[in-house]
Amino acid sequence: MHHQFAIGSLAVLLLSGTSLGASAAEYFDRIASFPITANLSADEDRKGETVAEIISASEDGRLLVYTDSPRKAIRFIDITDATQPKPAGMVALGGEPTSVKVVGGRAFVAVNTSESFTKPGGKLVVIDLADKKIATACVIAGQPDSIAIGAGVMAIAIENERDEKFNDGALPQLPAGGLLVGAVEGDHFQCASLKHVDMTGLAAVAGDDPEPEFVDISEDGKIVLSMQENNHLVVVDGRTGKIDAHFSAGSVDLKNTDTRKDGRIALTDSQTGVPREPDAVHWIDNNRFVTANEGDWKGGSRGFTIFNKDGSVAYESGASFEHEVVAHGHYPDKRNKKGAEVEGIEVGRYGRDTLIFVGSERGSIVGVYRHTGAVPELVQMLPTGIGPEGLLAIPSRNLFVATSEADLHGEGGVAPHVMIYQRAERAAPAYPTLRSAKNSDGLPIAWGALSGLAADRNQAGKLYAVTDSVYGAAPRILTIDATRTPALITAEILVTRNGAAAEKLDLEGIAAASDGGFWLASEGNPEKGLRNRLIRVDPKGAIIEEITLPAGIEEGAKNYGFEGVAVTGTGADEIVWLAVQREWADDPKGQVKLLAYTPADKSWGAVRYPLDKPEAGWIGLSEITAVGDRVILIERDNQIADKANVKKLYAVPAADMKPVALAKDLPLVRKNALRDLLPDLRAPKGYVLDKAEGFAVDAAGDAFLVTDNDGVDESSGETQFFKLGKF
Repeated sequence: MHHQFAIGSLAVLLLSGTSLGASAAEYFDRIASFPITANLSADEDRKGETVAEIISASEDGRLLVYTDSPRKAIRFIDITDATQPKPAGMVALGGEPTSVKVVGGRAFVAVNTSESFTKPGGKLVVIDLADKKIATACVIAGQPDSIAIGAGVMAIAIENERDEKFNDGALPQLPAGGLLVGAVEGDHFQCASLKHVDMTGLAAVAGDDPEPEFVDISEDGKIVLSMQENNHLVVVDGRTGKIDAHFSAGSVDLKNTDTRKDGRIALTDSQTGVPREPDAVHWIDNNRFVTANEGDWKGGSRGFTIFNKDGSVAYESGASFEHEVVAHGHYPDKRNKKGAEVEGIEVGRYGRDTLIFVGSERGSIVGVYRHTGAVPELVQMLPTGIGPEGLLAIPSRNLFVATSEADLHGEGGVAPHVMIYQRAERAAPAYPTLRSAKNSDGLPIAWGALSGLAADRNQAGKLYAVTDSVYGAAPRILTIDATRTPALITAEILVTRNGAAAEKLDLEGIAAASDGGFWLASEGNPEKGLRNRLIRVDPKGAIIEEITLPAGIEEGAKNYGFEGVAVTGTGADEIVWLAVQREWADDPKGQVKLLAYTPADKSWGAVRYPLDKPEAGWIGLSEITAVGDRVILIERDNQIADKANVKKLYAVPAADMKPVALAKDLPLVRKNALRDLLPDLRAPKGYVLDKAEGFAVDAAGDAFLVTDNDGVDESSGETQFFKLGKF
C-alpha cells in the first residue's frame, strides 16, 4: 500500500517562527529532571548501566513506575511534588522488563526471560504498589515486548525478536511472534484467561515470521498492534480475539531530507517508497490511531501517520516533523539513515484538547500536536534526555513525562533522566530559547554545535555564531536576532576557501572585524595533522588570510587549542586575542596562554591566565570577549549534570592584557569573578549542560550566553540561549 499526503501547507505553518502555536494559551514547560542513578540502592553497582525505558503512573498520578532492563528491575519515582521527584525503590524481576502498565493498585510488567533468540520465553509479573511486592507471575510462551490494559482487556505483544547478527538480520527467523489477549476486571487478572491470537500469514513482508512490536487498546476494547519489521498493522477485537482488520503500514515519498553522513545538514535529498515500519502506536479515539514510523531494517519514514482503523491514511507528516527538529537544532546528522528516528507516541486529553506527543529518539525532542480531526496543529517542541523512549501523559495533573534510555554516566557523560513537564497558561513556552527561520528555499536554516558567539559592532541585538567540527564539511557563520523570543537564526554564511566550502575547520571562536568581516578561531588537533589557525574572512565568508603560530609553540597542544577570539584596540594598536583551552607543554600547571596577534606587524605575543583547580576532570577556557576596559572569559570544567562544578565568567582588566614576545617569560594576569553560570544553567530544569561555549556583549551592553550541543552526538541536542542582561 503506497500513501501520499500533501504537506506543503503544514510545512508553512510549522516553520513560521514565533507564530508557532500562537492560538494556544496553554503550553508545557519542564519543571523537573530526575537522574535515575539517584534510584540505585547503596549496594548496587553505581557505574553499571541503568536505563529508563517504558513508564507508567499510578491512577492518582503521584507514583511513576519505569522499566530498567539492564538491572532486571522495575523502579519507582515519587512525584507527589512533581517539582521535586524522589527515589521510591525497586522490585527485582529475575528477567528483563520490556513494558509496564499500572491499573488500580497494581503494576503489570512484561518480562523477557529468553534463553536465546531461538528459545524465547517470558512472564507477566504483577506487583502490588502498596507494599511493592510481587503478587503473582504467569509464565508466557515467547518474548514479550509491549503490554496494554484498558476496557477490561489485556494485550501483550509477543515479539520473539530476531538476531540482527544472523544473516544480516534478514527475516524470517523463527519462532514466530504473536499476540496474547486476556480479560481484566479492575486490577485483578487470571493467568488462565490469556489466549494466543495467531499473526502469521497476514503481512506481505515475512508473513510466516511476524514480530509484533507495540500494542494499544481503545476505549471500546479494540487492540491495535504494530509489526515493525513486517511493516504491518492489525486491529483485533480484544474481547473475542477476532482480527477485525489488517493492512500494510505502507510507504512514503519524502522530499527535502538529508540522507548523507557528510558533516553537513543539507535538506536536498529525496526518498521514494520508504516503508514506514512503525514502532509505537496509540489510539486517538475509537476510529483513529497514530504510529511512530521509526523504521528497522528497510524503512523508517522519519515522521508519524494517523490511520483510520480500516487502514486508510487520515494524515501523513512526511518530512515536516523532521524539519522542525532541524529548526530547533536537534537534527542528528550522524544518524542519517533514519534521520530523527521517531520511536515514541503518546496521546492524552487535556481539557478540551486531545494532544499527540511525538518522540524523536535520535533528536532527543518531543513534538506536541493538537489533534484537529484533519491536519494536526504543532503546539510546541519539548527537550528531553538522550534517547527518549517512554512517553507518558498524565492529564489529571496536567503533567507529561518523558524517559531516556541512553546511559553515558559510566563513560563520564550523563545518566538517563526522567523529565517532567507541566501544562499551564503561559505567554509562550520556555523552550526553545533559540530556533531558526526559513531560508530562501523555504526550508529551515540547519544548525547545531554553536561554539562561539560575537556581537555586531553597531546593531544592538544582532549576534553571530559559528558551528564547530561536527559540521566540518560546511563551516558556517550564523546571524542571530536576539531581540526576538525565542532568539531567531535569520541567515547563514558559508566559510569558503577558493570558492568552495573550507573543510577541515573546527571553528570555536568568532569576533567582528573592523572591515565588516570576521576573525575566526579554528581549533587544531595535531594528532590528525590539523594546526590551530587564526582566520580572517570577508563579510561573505571568503577566507582572506589563514594565520598559524610560529614553529614549536603548539608543542603538547593535542586537541585542546584555540577556543575563542576577541579584538582590542584599533589601527596599528589592534590586537587579536586567542584563548587557549588548556595547558600546552610549556605552560605551568593550571595556567593557559592568551595569545595575542598584532595584524599591523604580524607579530605574536601572549600572557598567561590562571585556571581554577578542578574537583573532577579538567578545567579550561571556552570563550574570550573584549568589553570596554576588560576582557571576559568563560572558564568551565568538562563535567555535566550533577557533577558540574565550574561554569563561570571571569573578567581580566585590560591593563593586565599586555602581551610579551612568546620567547620570554609571560606575565600572569589577574582575574575577577564576574558571574557563576550554574544558576543560569540550572534554570531550565533539565540537567546542567556541560558546554557553555559562546558569550557576547552587544552594542547596547546586553550580555548573551549560548551552549554547544555537540551536534546531537552523544548529547540531548538541547541548546540554551540566555540573555544575561547588562553587566
